[in-house]
Amino acid sequence: MKYPDPFFTPDPKTAATSRIADFTRWAAARHRDLAADADYAALHRWSVTDLEGFWGAVWEYFDIEAETPYEQVLAEETMPGARWFPGATLNYTHHALRNLTDDDVAIIALDETGSGYEVTGQRLRAHVASLAATLRDLGVGRGDRVVGYLPNTPHAIVAFLAAASLGAVWSLCGQDYAPQAAADRFAQLEPTVLIAADGYLFNGTTHDRREATDELAASLPTLKATLLVDHVGLPWPDTGHTTLAIPWKDASTRTEELVCTPVPFDQPLWVVFSSGTTGLPKGIVHGHGGVLLEHLKTLSLHSDLSPGDRLLWYTTTHWMMWNLVASTLLTGATTCTYDGSPAPFAKPDILWELAARHRVTVFGTSPQYLLGMAKFGIDPTAHDLSSVRVVGCTGSALPASAYPWVRDHVGGDVLLASISGGTDVVSGFAGSAPTTPVWAGELSAPHLGVALTAYDADGLPVTGQVGELVITRPMPSMPLHFWNDPDGTRYQDAYFSSYPGVWRHGDWITLTAHGSVIVHGRSDSTLNRNGVRLGSADIHDVVERLPEIAEALVIGAEEPDGGYWMPLFVVPAAGVTLDETLREKIRTAIRAGASPRHLPDEILEVPAIPHTRTGKKLEVPVKRLLQGAPAEQVVNRAAVDAPELVEYYARLGAERRGRRISGA
Repeated sequence: MKYPDPFFTPDPKTAATSRIADFTRWAAARHRDLAADADYAALHRWSVTDLEGFWGAVWEYFDIEAETPYEQVLAEETMPGARWFPGATLNYTHHALRNLTDDDVAIIALDETGSGYEVTGQRLRAHVASLAATLRDLGVGRGDRVVGYLPNTPHAIVAFLAAASLGAVWSLCGQDYAPQAAADRFAQLEPTVLIAADGYLFNGTTHDRREATDELAASLPTLKATLLVDHVGLPWPDTGHTTLAIPWKDASTRTEELVCTPVPFDQPLWVVFSSGTTGLPKGIVHGHGGVLLEHLKTLSLHSDLSPGDRLLWYTTTHWMMWNLVASTLLTGATTCTYDGSPAPFAKPDILWELAARHRVTVFGTSPQYLLGMAKFGIDPTAHDLSSVRVVGCTGSALPASAYPWVRDHVGGDVLLASISGGTDVVSGFAGSAPTTPVWAGELSAPHLGVALTAYDADGLPVTGQVGELVITRPMPSMPLHFWNDPDGTRYQDAYFSSYPGVWRHGDWITLTAHGSVIVHGRSDSTLNRNGVRLGSADIHDVVERLPEIAEALVIGAEEPDGGYWMPLFVVPAAGVTLDETLREKIRTAIRAGASPRHLPDEILEVPAIPHTRTGKKLEVPVKRLLQGAPAEQVVNRAAVDAPELVEYYARLGAERRGRRISGA
């Protein structure tokens, strides 16, 4: 059978000098089931058939330093409940700082104005040691919670590393969240200390968050203190705080020695939260050891990061990509923080300019950003991007139409790595590596150590057809548990209720015969017209290629009389009106790019598409609003980027039901 030609094939010399190639040779010398010249498919096969051999090799290759050794790699494989590296004690912060010399640039702080500053290894270590001592003086110890209400600046990384060094549990939320929305997350944790900034930048505006900080602190009765960060130059008042208020400068500039507390491999490191669009956000708990190994594997082997490299990945602090950005330090590479809009009105190509100025080697973003750059005619090659080796892209599947644009406007020798994963494992399930080909619109392969497959409706593995994304063997970074879920019921129901002992993620994928992964969208928002399942992402991809369309959302809604309504909502580009000519152009594009079965029942113009605060379209909540479910039961407005759209789509649904009742 002839497979489609790859869009991109790695240069053999470049691939041979990559970290993943070096790891393969190193592991092959120690494991007879792996050949030194094994290709990626063979390496992946070994990584999921010999979990103990692979993850033990990751431990040794990256020279994990444990205070006490592990007894075995995997003591219990049952999901949920797998037990990794029992007996081992270590600390994430120790590993994040151990590869940095005093003069190394550890963090480059950037913002949308183009200004910035560098934090050296010596300075970072000193700040972490000082803040850890301050937290210790406040009574923070192993298992206590420290939370941050912060933008993406070095302060957040310093605070996280300081908390982790003590064995405390970290959690972080962006300041674009209202105080109540932040409290919905943090109050569950009963935190001891809050660390908050005076404000943040976005699209040319300085947002004052001083009152919001006080309101948040008042909602957290367990707080002993609030540390006040000066970021945008707004003076903090001397009085009126609801807790002990400590200036960041006082907390982080003491002369102290850093001592990292060894903790068990599965000691909670942080709590990351689900989007909370349909209820109170779920607190997902990950451990020191699991994150350490998973992020070293992902960043070093898949993204090829080493000392001397620099990563700039646009993220907010409440998206799991912030956690991965912070983990860049594990590899000895430099990480960049960025405060601001990814494409501010004043300078929409600022991220490319900064990537060129700071010689970034791994540039990360989202599909919406790349598609927006293309639509608005931004040409990144106006800047010298010769240092960029990898363009990473996640948040949703990258449409095939974006691949030629990246090749032509960033670089033909750049690895374009579309990645799919989740907050749930705070990492990726599938993506690319320096040794994998790339097919446009496809993820090159499952990640190492990820036993990924697709299940059909009968729970059987399938290739070449659409199925549920499942993981059949455990990963070290799977959640330890959910917060406030003592018997594990919510955790079990979230991932293992459909297939006992097998992780069901909720994505709809195809595993191709040439080993790649195609992501069609969330399986809980699957379109099912006359028994034929269709992927919403397949329609979005086609429609959003049209220059006249800024964004699209297709919904399949079952109706009380047994009917099925499949509308396509579109946001026209600036200056464009949706008329019958444009509707026909959209229908023609869908017929050609997807199939006649994908044609919507109606094409409707809307002012905007609602998203979670991490940029995911609200497909299921919009569907339920259109079906008439009460808004307060369907969506938490605080978790939506434009809360006013909740009422808009609820009203659309009510109007349609009214027309059906009247027979109009």
